[in-house]
Amino acid sequence: MRGEVPEIEAHELRAWIEAGRVQVIDVRTGPEYVLFGHVEGALHVPIGRLDDRVDALGLDPNVPIVTICQTAHRSIAATRLLNRRGYEAYQLKGGMSRASRAALQRRHRSARRERAARGP
Repeated sequence: MRGEVPEIEAHELRAWIEAGRVQVIDVRTGPEYVLFGHVEGALHVPIGRLDDRVDALGLDPNVPIVTICQTAHRSIAATRLLNRRGYEAYQLKGGMSRASRAALQRRHRSARRERAARGP
């Protein structure tokens, strides 16, 4: 476990996504999210806004959460925050820079995710 938080490999995350049993939060900046793409269905909430926004995201406490950033550094803080709030949270091991394109399908920003990041 890097940074002493639970981690998940990209192929495991893909299996969870395909099974419909995971919530994904991407904590990268807006430019990173757009430039490098993101996991389809991920909520985009930059790390600096996560603490204030987590209650408004409508997360299911019975479904695991995987946090994602570019290099698996910011996702450590996100995973810790979510674990402290009682969620079962993991970080994507190695971040998006390590995840293969084959393992995780990447999409461009959607209006729904942009609204989630900005708030109501």
